[in-house]
Amino acid sequence: MIHNEERKAEYYKALVEKKSDYEGIFYVGVTSTGVFCRPTCPARKPKYENCEFYETAQQALLASFRPCQRCRPLSHPNQVSDMIRVLVEAIEQNPEKRWKGQDFRALSIDESTARRQFKKRFGMTFVEYARARRMGLALKSIRSGEKIIRTQLASGYDSSSGFRDAFSRIMGAPPTRFDDSRILKAAWLDTRLGPMIAIADDNELYLLEFVDRRGLEREVERLRKRLKAAIIPGQTLPIQSIERELTDYFEGTLTEFKTPLHLVGSDFQQRVWEQLRQIPPGETRSYADIAVALGKPTAYRAAAQANGANQLAIVIPCHRVINSDGELGGYGGGIARKEWLLSHEKSGK
Repeated sequence: MIHNEERKAEYYKALVEKKSDYEGIFYVGVTSTGVFCRPTCPARKPKYENCEFYETAQQALLASFRPCQRCRPLSHPNQVSDMIRVLVEAIEQNPEKRWKGQDFRALSIDESTARRQFKKRFGMTFVEYARARRMGLALKSIRSGEKIIRTQLASGYDSSSGFRDAFSRIMGAPPTRFDDSRILKAAWLDTRLGPMIAIADDNELYLLEFVDRRGLEREVERLRKRLKAAIIPGQTLPIQSIERELTDYFEGTLTEFKTPLHLVGSDFQQRVWEQLRQIPPGETRSYADIAVALGKPTAYRAAAQANGANQLAIVIPCHRVINSDGELGGYGGGIARKEWLLSHEKSGK
């Protein structure tokens, strides 16, 4: 159990505010109910004096608390529900299908519930998700040389203008402009510290960020525009690889990531990121140290900006860079996560 009063006050504030960046950092046992919860539990918040804080779910269990039935602290923070899993599998079995009410009823699923759960999980409704998969197939057909009108009809659109509008909203550009573009796939990954989004093509990983990172939408949009790429839901080998490696990393059995990376940045930024990858797990460097290593000792501010522009969290370990005075400094995923990652890596040395 955590006894530090300052830390307990910090965790209680995070509990009250349901801060997702504290997922995996602590669990709270509520003495008045006998249950323990994760930081983002939707239940009514207990009084401070009724809270005991633990670093792991196991500690809370050993203290005789039982897991909360609302936030399910023994599962991943955003574990896929059975309903979502059934629907995603149904889409993959027939991705060109246009879903109607009777299709949901055939699976004994409430359509409005599916809409809400998909919106919460993926940031889009079930219909939008299914449409994105259809559009992905449409894009593949266009790139393979099929005529646009044939693709339009196969995608379930009777109007060419409707097809173009829908295509543009999802892909970011009309179909006639995608002849030579990249296709990137995006997938949701559950981790010990909360959900992450991974974006990759068939060969390399382009982005890995915590879903609740501030400005993530703009970051993804900049990536899409810079590469003139379409980003659609899906899986690729690099995504599957990083998911396995993250699991091993959080279990403490992996210290070096080998998933192929595609770095999108200036020459200076890429040099900074290469320096970050050379920092051994369990160690830290300052922004000034990075600047000196680059042979530009006065460029510590530029090094800090390049550090903040990193789009591959954990893999390119920007969390290992701290202020010269020993303070943790900033981190896009939240200071609590940065502190946890550093502690996790030091304990594994």
